Amino acid sequence: MRELEERIKTDGQVLSNNVLKVDQFLNHQVDPDLMFAIGQRFAQLFMDAHITKILTVESSGIAPALMAGLQLHVPVIFARKHKSLTLTDDLYTANVYSFTKQTENQITVSKKYLDVNDQVLIIDDFLANGQAVFGLLEIAQQARFNVAGVGIVIEKSFQPGAQKIREQGVRLESLARIKSLQDGQVTFMSDEEN
Repeated sequence: MRELEERIKTDGQVLSNNVLKVDQFLNHQVDPDLMFAIGQRFAQLFMDAHITKILTVESSGIAPALMAGLQLHVPVIFARKHKSLTLTDDLYTANVYSFTKQTENQITVSKKYLDVNDQVLIIDDFLANGQAVFGLLEIAQQARFNVAGVGIVIEKSFQPGAQKIREQGVRLESLARIKSLQDGQVTFMSDEEN
């Protein structure tokens, strides 16, 4: 998605060879016009997949997931990272490690929002090692719903997450695929490499 790649080039900050900061438009301050375009793109990619629900992890996955849900006219569910007094019983859970926060969280989703008949699209903001996606795939196994695919806003292709997801036979669609973050520069995968 060229618009997203251009925004990464102009407003993203390479903090290390593994870390890209995009808090100006994606995961702190959110650009609603860009998120709307991202939602439209995910809807185009998965329009024939008969999606009934979208599943993400709080909090940075919510904006792109919500915009895709708006386009596909389906509910959006987000897995919570922190226990709530109102979310206590009948939960699907999985443990997820965050590289950027250096913490492990138990994510939870209420069982009442997912069932075996659902065709679920998983959406997240970043894909590096794949921990958030694998946590959501674990919840999918527990709930026994079908995962129609995974939509990622920014994939760091030089890290193992994308390959591991594809090896499991899960459809993966990433809107921007980063080849490297070497020497403070963002290099995207070419069309031939995609």
